[in-house]
Amino acid sequence: MQLINNAHLYQARRNALAKQMIAKTGGGIAVISTAPELARNRDSEFPYRHDSDFFYLTGFEEPGATLVLKANKNGKDLHLESHLFCRPKDLEREIWDGIRLGPEAAPETLGLEYAYSNDNLDQKLSELLADQEAIYVRLAESAEADRRLRHWMKQVRGQARSGVNPPSELHDVEALIHEMRLFKDAHEIDIMRRAAAISASAHIRAMQICKPGMREYQLEAELLHEFRNSGAQSVAYNSIVAGGANSCILHYRAGSTELRSGELCLIDAGCELDGYASDITRTFPVNGTFTGPQRTLYDITLAAQEAAITMTKPGNTFMQPHEAALKVLTQGLLDEKLLHLSELGSVENAIESGAYRRFYMHRTSHWLGMDVHDVGSYREVVQSNTHQDKPWRVLRSGMVITIEPGLYVRPADDVDKAFWNIGIRIEDDAVINESGCELISRGVPVKADEIEALMKNV
Repeated sequence: MQLINNAHLYQARRNALAKQMIAKTGGGIAVISTAPELARNRDSEFPYRHDSDFFYLTGFEEPGATLVLKANKNGKDLHLESHLFCRPKDLEREIWDGIRLGPEAAPETLGLEYAYSNDNLDQKLSELLADQEAIYVRLAESAEADRRLRHWMKQVRGQARSGVNPPSELHDVEALIHEMRLFKDAHEIDIMRRAAAISASAHIRAMQICKPGMREYQLEAELLHEFRNSGAQSVAYNSIVAGGANSCILHYRAGSTELRSGELCLIDAGCELDGYASDITRTFPVNGTFTGPQRTLYDITLAAQEAAITMTKPGNTFMQPHEAALKVLTQGLLDEKLLHLSELGSVENAIESGAYRRFYMHRTSHWLGMDVHDVGSYREVVQSNTHQDKPWRVLRSGMVITIEPGLYVRPADDVDKAFWNIGIRIEDDAVINESGCELISRGVPVKADEIEALMKNV
């Protein structure tokens, strides 16, 4: 619970959520639970990881907890009550599983008004829901969550003869929280810079240690060592360490494939630090020197990333960096005869027809934050009565995105064998600011010459 010293940050976020609830429905109740523990086998659980929305509002990392916000307007003043339901102190269980904060210490430690044992959740919720205009929950979260909501509402309805009414409106709390999480504050960006720096060091370590004959899992072990040795609590996602033909499998897991001289190794890996993800991809030659065809496709991919970076700035849409990268990649595919101008007519036709998707099948960016594919709409949040697509999101300061073009060439009769099994992706993390963007993950080299020099000067 290293982050609970920043209780004022979480208080401010709860206040911001409450203001949105009041603006939307005049107030009400929001119920947000953390993630459950999950059994790995009969005798142990997976390492516990909190729910991101819950943690965003509390800074509390223990399982078995629920946050209830009661927001109302008293004249011109906002009245907010934060109620936490958490595991009670239990000296016997704490011997086995670790110290619990407990409801007695939670209010002062977390900056909350009230805290209770989670055993009292059902009883207390029926009291808190009484005569509230609206309830904000995660819609269609799970069958169990739906069951509990029905139970709470039934309890309140049972008090009708006493003049008590249940909420008459049901709203999605995620829509409000996720819009908040899309914009990172200075505290969040500082953590993400540190996470990216740790991940960059891990990528450098992998490049320097890599040599022909190693296995993919051995490089994965070097990444994990650097993450934990530098203070990161976990990986942000399962590390991709893909040698040779495996580099053309987008979500490949590090396996036992031998890394061979003359082939490439693609590593897509990032740590999670204090609840925030980093996400870096680099592709490098196993023996430290790119072949001609590898270097050609690498330089095309890097040029595509640079084009996307140029377009990553406030006022541009989320799709403009992708469109810039796509144009460079498609032109490169035409130049190297992986696509044929005689058949397609122009780079515009190659893009319009989707011919490039054979070699580039994903978008160039995604949001990054507490989750590696972070929350937030990719379309503008506007009300519309038409069936037309909403416009793509306009980039603004405080948003964080990845920039990750790639090329993946699988064996085929109509493809030059020199390019077979070359998979390249280059990914960096970009914080949108007033002047453009800050690449917080460039602590690891990205130019081909710099990568070769790093691998030679071990």
